[in-house]
Amino acid sequence: MSAVADSAEIPTGTKPFAGFEWLLAGRYLRTRRREGFVSVIAGFSFLGILLGVATLIIVMSVMNGFRKELLEKIVGVNGHIFATPIDRPLDDYDSVAQRLAKIPGVKLAIPLVEGQALASSQSGNNGVLVRGVREADIKAIPFIGGNIKSGTLEGFDAEPGVAIGRRLANALGIQVGDMMTLVSPQGASTPFGTAPRIKAYPVRAIFEIGMTEFDGTFVYMPLAEAQAYFNRDGDVNVIEIFADDPDRTQSVRDAIEADAPRPLVLSDWRQRNRSFFNALEVERNVMFIILTLIVLVAALNIVSGLIMLVKDKTEDIAIMRTMGATRGTVLRVFLMTGAAIGFFGTVGGLILGVLVAKNIKSIMAGLNWLTGANLWDPTVRFLSDIPSVIDWREVVTVVVMALTLSLLATLYPAWKAARLDPVQALRMG
Repeated sequence: MSAVADSAEIPTGTKPFAGFEWLLAGRYLRTRRREGFVSVIAGFSFLGILLGVATLIIVMSVMNGFRKELLEKIVGVNGHIFATPIDRPLDDYDSVAQRLAKIPGVKLAIPLVEGQALASSQSGNNGVLVRGVREADIKAIPFIGGNIKSGTLEGFDAEPGVAIGRRLANALGIQVGDMMTLVSPQGASTPFGTAPRIKAYPVRAIFEIGMTEFDGTFVYMPLAEAQAYFNRDGDVNVIEIFADDPDRTQSVRDAIEADAPRPLVLSDWRQRNRSFFNALEVERNVMFIILTLIVLVAALNIVSGLIMLVKDKTEDIAIMRTMGATRGTVLRVFLMTGAAIGFFGTVGGLILGVLVAKNIKSIMAGLNWLTGANLWDPTVRFLSDIPSVIDWREVVTVVVMALTLSLLATLYPAWKAARLDPVQALRMG
């Protein structure tokens, strides 16, 4: 009975993840004279994971910001669904627009006359897209009526005049009250052919959408004036329909097709901008894959660093094994050593990435001030400011991916350390 009791009291090894194992893992992470090179590799692994995670979060946030801003401004100005006539011109646009506006899910229906022209002033000229709309409609467009920087839209239908974007006003060197000349190739018909139509309009208002392409090309004028300028016989090109939810345009299209007052051809913003947003999505996915390689390379550095640490600690491992340490203990010690590098690198990258993504506009302003140059030139890019939107689901995905790669990188070196034969190790030592 006493022999059985004594054998029951003999320790069979430390408990999993006991303080002794944490102590050893912490000591292996510290800088020592003999294993200094190993610590350097561990440091580079830590920095690699930190920078990889931070870069992924920052880039994905900027790409999300790009998509959100472009979607809001492209869809917010151009409408969500476009209705064009089939059998005859849209000369009954007023009644059709009123009927469409009553369909559930439709927020606004705007009759529109569109045409291209050349805008010129004494300072220069620029190709523009002229849009003829009613005063009530232009005020209802969120990115136009709510972004008037100078002038006013009051009395827009009362007399000829135009509303233009700030970038176009700067390019032509004009302000509110100045005259702007529009030249259209589709003018009056004469015995000698079609003569260009040339007419000067006062600038009544200047708006700023925040998107370079729109602020530099859009010109709005009263609907009746646009019909006369582009030789429209009391009709319009298209009726733009704004839905309550841009992401649910298909259900609104189905409702319009079921209750349309006359035959219409319908298209939506997805069809018109499909190639653009598909290219943006492909670029976003490719950037994610490329930047993931940074984290992968850092994880491979953990493998090389731990393998060198195992070789350097061969004698220590053999001594621990002869003193009663199990293979599981050795495996967990080196597993925690490598996982600690990945964990703290990921946490550091998470903090750095979120901080930069939340303050990217301030950081860009500081860099512009330091360099004395505009690093974000809106004439080259679509948007006037660099956008950033943090998607916390993507952040969680990045963190989980980095932790998983770091943990997988430690498995082989830890397994090699646990499989070490203490007798052979002591002989070689």
